[in-house]
Amino acid sequence: MSKEQNVINYYVICNRLKNVIRTGWKNWNVQRERIESVAEHIFGVQMLAIAMKSEYQYDVDIMKVIFMLAVHELGETVIGDLTQFEISKAEKEKMEHEAVSKILGGLLDGKQIEQLFLEFDSHSTKESMFAYQCDKLECDLQSKLYDEEGCVDLNKQDGNDTMKNARVQELLKTGASWSTMWLQFGQQVYPYDDNFRAVSTYAINNEIGESKGRKI
Repeated sequence: MSKEQNVINYYVICNRLKNVIRTGWKNWNVQRERIESVAEHIFGVQMLAIAMKSEYQYDVDIMKVIFMLAVHELGETVIGDLTQFEISKAEKEKMEHEAVSKILGGLLDGKQIEQLFLEFDSHSTKESMFAYQCDKLECDLQSKLYDEEGCVDLNKQDGNDTMKNARVQELLKTGASWSTMWLQFGQQVYPYDDNFRAVSTYAINNEIGESKGRKI
């Protein structure tokens, strides 16, 4: 296979993510003309990483982080966007790793790229842990933006199995809004450091959307 064909093949496979809608938003019946795709999530988490590095001066290789985040959802081009409530972490990782290995098999730098993907999943380096926290917080911040737009009605969740999760139920019973529930869920479940926790708490206590006077 020619180098030109390898370039096109990889591009076309990755292009699928523009049309893979984030499963969590579909599960929660987000009512909006356009709902975030996996490709848009990748962009969002990369931008969040840049901002977190800037404001908190993390000792990380930010270019490595951005590259890592660029490929961290690569397996979803094959297996789709499976949430933590649908499949175990071990099962998802096995499926993703097999898919990524096949996708990258045709590229000369495929093994190097695959190692970055595996490093992200391992959370074993300062870059991968930083990237992982960005990945989780970005999702919760997006839920806040959707909530401020009034996109989710908690009374219209027939068939939403995620809502039956014990931790989700516990948080909602406290009277938390949908997005506050997710932000608090993240604080309880993910290994946020003090800075990520501070940004999450800010989002709980404040409106963050552009309509709140933050347009440039």
